[in-house]
Amino acid sequence: MMQPYASRRNDALATLTGGVAIVPSARTVLRNADSSYAFRQDSDFFYLTGFNEPDAVLVLAPEHDQARSILFMQRRDRDQEVWTGGRLGVERARETLLVDEAYPIDELEQRLPDLLIGATTMHYAFGTHGPVDRIVRNALETAREKTRRGGRSPYVVAEPSATLHLMRLRKTPDEIDVLRRACAITHAGHVAGMRATRAGAYEYTVQAAIESEYRRLGAESIAYESIVATGDNATVLHYVDNRDRLEAGQLLLVDSGCELNCYATDVTRTWPVDGRFTPEQRALYDIVLAAQEAAIDRVRPGVPRNEFHDTAVRTIVEGLIDVGLLNGSVDENIASDAYREYYMHGTGHWMGLDVHDAGPYRESDDTPLRLQPGMITTVEPGLYVRRDSNAPERFRGIGIRIEDDILVTPVGYENLTAAIPKAPAEIEALVGSATVPA
Repeated sequence: MMQPYASRRNDALATLTGGVAIVPSARTVLRNADSSYAFRQDSDFFYLTGFNEPDAVLVLAPEHDQARSILFMQRRDRDQEVWTGGRLGVERARETLLVDEAYPIDELEQRLPDLLIGATTMHYAFGTHGPVDRIVRNALETAREKTRRGGRSPYVVAEPSATLHLMRLRKTPDEIDVLRRACAITHAGHVAGMRATRAGAYEYTVQAAIESEYRRLGAESIAYESIVATGDNATVLHYVDNRDRLEAGQLLLVDSGCELNCYATDVTRTWPVDGRFTPEQRALYDIVLAAQEAAIDRVRPGVPRNEFHDTAVRTIVEGLIDVGLLNGSVDENIASDAYREYYMHGTGHWMGLDVHDAGPYRESDDTPLRLQPGMITTVEPGLYVRRDSNAPERFRGIGIRIEDDILVTPVGYENLTAAIPKAPAEIEALVGSATVPA
């Protein structure tokens, strides 16, 4: 079970010739008084360890003689475990996590300087890990002092993300398997949300239906705060209040995904509250759906990442001209950014351990990254006609987004969330079909 994490550590170690990497876990964070937020592991740390406890630090030291992967972690504490549950403990870490060595976290300050000796570069993200920053800074000073008359210690400090985030960009088969299962759960949640939608309900009612289905099917959490936005709220890109009443004649935009084993999904669907699109809603919905389908069709190995966005923009501009929301030629509207009045965001982002996952989008300032097998991107065009826009009154207050999670395969793509309904007839048949509680 832990072999994929050991393989990733070996891949990372192979890139660290002459260097050492320090990767802390997440910490427990207080919500208020003595109540903590739900713990969620640091994504880089989890990627390399699969270990889901707080207050730990992984050190990768390829130049070290005895151990190249060293984990510092909490000791077993019977009294504390009565309150917060069992810990793995140092004694079981090597066998369970397949690390070379494990020590109590309170020995990090003592042992870290010697792990830095022999390296020329220290890979550590200062400013993001609180108390660990002080320990690492002191260890670096101590290592330099010890090697002042001979030996090597780091004289360069670099971000570990330069290596780790390139690794995380291309998903391994085990990661893809987790994401397929997460997408299946997200499918069930969105269907439950459609079925629970009816005039007179509330945004939070639909949210509850979706998120309870995630939990029922085994997801540990939501991947991000669910957006459940009716009417004008759907024209606010990251609306998360989710308190308004659903009214007949409105659309409901739902952007929601579950998190399974720390892997995120990210899906948006838009549907009519009363189960029937108005002519104006359907006209704009068809534009967004056509743009998404055209964009997804451009996802394949070797294609520059910006190409599917450009395809979506062109399709949207053509549609907006057809319905009278834009005037002039397609090229003129693209060159002037006139379409951004109604479509102001990009068409997708990487997805994985983070919902907006790690990894670069460009090979250089002038060159977009080319898609490669194992990458997962969202494809999510939208249209947002704000109430204060200059659009004809009949279009104002309409917000639509359609988003799927797309895996780049060796020969093209796989839509991991294709089963979630988005065809208008299928949506209209589902909305409001749940049995209303007595």
